[in-house]
Amino acid sequence: MSFLRIESLARRYAPEGPPVFENIHFGIERGEFVCILGHSGCGKTTILNVLAGLDEASSGHVFMDGREVRGPALDRGVVFQSHALLPWMSALGNVAFGVRSRHPEWSRAEVEARSTRYLEMVGLGQALHKKPAELSGGMKQRVGIARAFAVEPKMLLLDEPFGALDALTRGTIQDELLKIVQATQQTVFMITHDVDEAILLSDRILLMSNGPCAKIAEMVEITLPRERTRAGIHHDPQYYRIRNHLVDFLVNRAKDFARDTPDHDPRHPPRVRPGAILPEPLATD
Repeated sequence: MSFLRIESLARRYAPEGPPVFENIHFGIERGEFVCILGHSGCGKTTILNVLAGLDEASSGHVFMDGREVRGPALDRGVVFQSHALLPWMSALGNVAFGVRSRHPEWSRAEVEARSTRYLEMVGLGQALHKKPAELSGGMKQRVGIARAFAVEPKMLLLDEPFGALDALTRGTIQDELLKIVQATQQTVFMITHDVDEAILLSDRILLMSNGPCAKIAEMVEITLPRERTRAGIHHDPQYYRIRNHLVDFLVNRAKDFARDTPDHDPRHPPRVRPGAILPEPLATD
């Protein structure tokens, strides 16, 4: 049985209207990094909020580590696109706030040691005592990531955490996130609109058809070596096969998926191994 299991999930906002998504079935193994891709309006963030316990599905169930998810808890850490820091607290104070919630019996020294460790892991060892107003956008997001990791959740939920950052800052934090995930074997579910980001970070990518009535259309397994880097990923021929397949789905097939696949079994979306079956990349100059 998967560490995280989603069964028959659906969400509708109007009793008589069509669901945003329906018949959502998938599982995530312990230590796996899964990204979900799809156009705006297909319900990606709503699914993440249901996993976090911040929203309720209209039907279906979510089980994590053998227990049904029925509300927010510290076994799930969430990082949103907005950093959501407390402005009157320093970077250290923001992370310590989460650590104290997780370990109320710890001494102040123990809390600060844990908080400092994770801030240093995201490259903020020199900014421990700075408040959010003194930090750049990328630094604020690093504090949010450090806070989520510092409570040592069973699962990390990321809702486009780098979407508002410039390309250089985004790349730097991606590298840091990849190192931490690989070192801690953290289970991660992440929403992104960036195809390259999904390929770099994930073990598997879920492709959603367009809403309303969105579904999981395919599960694409990333066959690149797990110890990948932004600098080296482009030199692997599999990268272009995977990328072409994802872009083709998003551009050409996502909107027509439900109409073109009436016999699709939502419990078993097609599993695709792009490194093995996709056509060769187009020749370039």
